[in-house]
Amino acid sequence: MRILFLNHNVVRKGGTYYRAYNIGRHLVKHGHSVTLISISEKSRWRIERELDEGFEIIHSPDLFWGIGRSGWDPWDILKRIFYLHGHQWDIVHAWDCRPAVILPALYARQQSLQVNGKLIIDWCDWWGRGGTQTERTGRLAKLFYGPIETFFEENFRTHADGNTAISKALYQRSLSLGVRSDKILLLPQGCNCSDQEILKREDARRYLGLSLDNPITLNVGALTSSEAKLFFDTVQLLFQSHPDCRVVMIGNHNIQVPQILKKDERFIETGYISESALKMYMAACDALLITLADTIASRGRWPSKVNLFLTSGRAVVMTRVGDLAELLEHEEAAFIVDCTPSDIVNKLLQLFNDPSLKYKFENRGRRVANNILAWPLIVKKLENFYFCIRNQ
Repeated sequence: MRILFLNHNVVRKGGTYYRAYNIGRHLVKHGHSVTLISISEKSRWRIERELDEGFEIIHSPDLFWGIGRSGWDPWDILKRIFYLHGHQWDIVHAWDCRPAVILPALYARQQSLQVNGKLIIDWCDWWGRGGTQTERTGRLAKLFYGPIETFFEENFRTHADGNTAISKALYQRSLSLGVRSDKILLLPQGCNCSDQEILKREDARRYLGLSLDNPITLNVGALTSSEAKLFFDTVQLLFQSHPDCRVVMIGNHNIQVPQILKKDERFIETGYISESALKMYMAACDALLITLADTIASRGRWPSKVNLFLTSGRAVVMTRVGDLAELLEHEEAAFIVDCTPSDIVNKLLQLFNDPSLKYKFENRGRRVANNILAWPLIVKKLENFYFCIRNQ
């Protein structure tokens, strides 16, 4: 099949980009022709083309900057439509519904009617209608962007030939909008599994200049305001309960860190780091800590950084929110905890003090990554869904 992917993230900068990229490269291995259009990191005027082991990546220009470079630019929309003119596709998969994704996707399907081209729309974040948008700062921004985000998030689902959803919450939301159940595939986030062994904990700590004895917990990625509050409250209680602990906060989290933690040498804030540096911190840590709050936004999403730790054989401690927590608790592959600082800290201390418990979660987590969440398994289900939609 000739397959077109459209995405609203900057190339190699956003979570949904990697969702599309990993699926696309596996589809290429299955013999399909796949083109992914995503936003160029720097170009403002010209389209650029990249070929990655047979997987075509088109970098589309965008006139906006910062957070605005995320699928809203009319110039980007026009350039994508011009690029797609005259091309036909068997499958057009829109990875979410930002304007720079859904409008070119609808045009691409129209161009592909002669070959019975089908449109699939993915849903991997709950932004509008009580979702992440409500946790953003600024009353004016909420009033202005909330209805726009909700409109694009909801109004095109029933116009697609098929839908994919990353979570049960978004699956149910699709049904509530009128999408038929036989036109929705539950498509979780996958794992890039490898036989390559992770560095020894001691070697990674020596390289990073970290203590060989103190327990180290990582938090990776962006946080909503409710998740950040739970995380910071947990860290302060952890330091009171176990003064020798170290907590490392990695990534562009876009959250103001409390001054009491900024001044504490036990709290390390790295900002954005390279993939190789992240792997080094992963190797050095005792556990990843994910503090999803029990909100609509958190129930709908999949914290994809957890997948990296499962694959690498590192223990995960996360709150009992969402599909991934449900899966890991069922498989006894992570320490799943209540959404309270006291329960999180108690479970962390159990993990630090019981090497056999940490060993169990590390090994069972890797088993989940290899046997349930490996990308080849997930992509095979998606490929079968494509064929079913094509035959309807």
